[in-house]
Amino acid sequence: MQPFIGSERLLKGNERDEIVTVIGFILGAILSVQMDGPGGGMQTEWLIGAMEERRRATYRVNRDVLDEGDLDEMGDKSDTKPSLRDKIKDSVRCTGPRVKNCMLGTFPVAKWLPRYAFKEDALGDLVSGISVGIMQLPQGMAYALLASVPPVFGLYSSFYPVLIYFIFGTSKHISIGTYAVMSVMIGGVVDRLAPDSNFEIWDNVTNSSVIDSVSRDQERVRVAVAVTFISGLFQILLGLVQFGFVVTYLSEPLVRGYTTAAAIHVIVSQLKYSFGIHPDRHSGPISLIYTVLEICYLLPETNIGTLVVSIVSIVALILAKELNAYLSKKLPVPLPMELLAVIIATVISWQVNLEERYGVDVVGDIPSGLQPPALPAMSLFGQVAGDAFALAVVGYGIAISLGRIFALKYGYKVDSNQELIALGLSNSIGGVFQCFAISCSMSRSLVQESTGGKTQVAGVISAVVILFITLWIGSLFEDLPKAVLAAIIFVNLHGMMKQFLDIRALWRSNKVDMLVWVATFILTVLLNPDLGLAAAIAFSMLTVIFRTQLPKYSLLGQVANTDIYKPVEDYDKAKQVPGILIFRSSATLYFANAEMYQEALGEKSGMDITKILSIKKKLEAKRKRHEKKLAKKAKKELKKNKADKQEEPNSEHQKGIAIIDVDNDPDPSLPRVIILDLSPVNFLDTVGVKTIKSIQRDYGEIDIEVILACCQSGVVESLQAGGFFSSNVTKSCLFNSIHDAVLYCQSAKTENQYDEVHEQD
Repeated sequence: MQPFIGSERLLKGNERDEIVTVIGFILGAILSVQMDGPGGGMQTEWLIGAMEERRRATYRVNRDVLDEGDLDEMGDKSDTKPSLRDKIKDSVRCTGPRVKNCMLGTFPVAKWLPRYAFKEDALGDLVSGISVGIMQLPQGMAYALLASVPPVFGLYSSFYPVLIYFIFGTSKHISIGTYAVMSVMIGGVVDRLAPDSNFEIWDNVTNSSVIDSVSRDQERVRVAVAVTFISGLFQILLGLVQFGFVVTYLSEPLVRGYTTAAAIHVIVSQLKYSFGIHPDRHSGPISLIYTVLEICYLLPETNIGTLVVSIVSIVALILAKELNAYLSKKLPVPLPMELLAVIIATVISWQVNLEERYGVDVVGDIPSGLQPPALPAMSLFGQVAGDAFALAVVGYGIAISLGRIFALKYGYKVDSNQELIALGLSNSIGGVFQCFAISCSMSRSLVQESTGGKTQVAGVISAVVILFITLWIGSLFEDLPKAVLAAIIFVNLHGMMKQFLDIRALWRSNKVDMLVWVATFILTVLLNPDLGLAAAIAFSMLTVIFRTQLPKYSLLGQVANTDIYKPVEDYDKAKQVPGILIFRSSATLYFANAEMYQEALGEKSGMDITKILSIKKKLEAKRKRHEKKLAKKAKKELKKNKADKQEEPNSEHQKGIAIIDVDNDPDPSLPRVIILDLSPVNFLDTVGVKTIKSIQRDYGEIDIEVILACCQSGVVESLQAGGFFSSNVTKSCLFNSIHDAVLYCQSAKTENQYDEVHEQD
């Protein structure tokens, strides 16, 4: 008879609680009528609280102890699985609803635009779109400088991709367009493949070499367009193969450390515009260090006019940001301080003639109109493929992270794979129209949300604003000093600089995450954003591997009068079950930690299984040698003695053998059973299966039974596929819970003691 889980004592306790609860209700009803004086309400609340405390939920279970085989039979486990052919057939089956869902998934605008709530959302989207469009103007021009292309191409990148994302994107609130991190990554590629030194020409008038800026800018645009187009194709391909889960490898500490380091690259790249100097652009690992050193070397050549413009612009923008923050609750729309700074700086530069009189660099020629579509230069694809993949991953990671934040806040879903396709189409089609790679901007997205934006209609309106500027008034900003655009970038990066505070917070909450943040920052600063990202992901994965290699191993004990088992080192009331050792690892079991799992089991149990087996083998070998020696001796005596005395040596031989028999009684200091709690194990590889087989075999040789508990279905299937089960080892050694396994061991002990008593009788 199998033992039952449950007890009579628990049943009586429940009945007693029910009686107390009923009495409490009666007393409460009586007292609530009588308590009309002062303090009566307080006493009533106290009484209700006491009754609620007494009515804590309990449960009672009575059932047989079930091993895995019994549970499979009781639950009628199905062993049939769909074949690969059936899965492929089902995936390609074409039905009306499936075609409809596929079309709506590919073109999300067709799903939400017909249901657009014009009365509720139109005004908010209009105000939000105009606000974001105004922000796009200075940011687009400034980030174009980061990408080492003429400023007007930043306006193109703020127009075409926004329209594409409107059709294919699933986030309602993110603002697509130029982004500082993406721009500085493109700038690194552009300066590597089209450096100034490649465009030096001899000027016969000045008898010195000068840079052919027209040819240089044309080549740099070709490079930027090529890397953008390829990054878009990468994103489309990843989206089609359902590779949206790749963002899971970009943890929040990694992303924040990476964007902080990228901000350092952005700041360093803009220092030349703030000081009016012209350092060489370095590429490759530790190029940032070389650039900083060269800027320090060139500081004596600083253009004073440019430095004054930079300082005044930075101070004015900081004060304006603070004013905006102070008036944020009073103003429905934040003041466009960046646009005002651009307009004022342009007017002053035009009136004072800063370029001619003080040598201040200005934006220069801004052509009106849009560029005609043109295919990227295919000859550059091979040289930019690696950089394009890094751009694809970084741009997607930033967009999906921010998109999920807004989706969680407003209760809708962002499709990670569709986002990849939307961004890919925005980049690839944008590349055809001379745009550089885009993502979403946190500052613009926050403005789009705070000013009432509800859908991507706000994005379309911002694109219309950019179109108006590009077609008609873009040329008015030709006298804008580049130092003002650099100042706009510096001020916009203050949010990223605040991310240094993450180090202190992570040190308190999770030191491994802090290590990932710091390592990502250092690697990105030293190796540049492209190689830094790959190195940071590799380091982050290594921390996961190390954590699985160094898990916490525990011996579990039973909490008194419950079926709950907790680590004995953490819970004083958890006591080990006599004769039973329950062992658990906090990580899964696979090749990287299999050996440590066995060593930890031996250490926790206090048994050196290798030493015990070695001693046992030596004793067994000694016994066999002694038997062999006695057998030879008996054989010699048989030859000497007569036939009638043959039995005497035989009996002496038997006595000799009986004297050296090894005592097979189990050591009372050792546990009779080891229960392996496999609840944290979510998969088993072949090494893991062999480890469990080895543990069961080795401990079985010293008469210690090994039982498995809390195995997930995938683990059981791995055990079965790995040849763990045999005629001697069946699913009867697997139990669904630790308590089932403990009760089974205790019942087996009781039966053995009962059999021994009867044998003695």
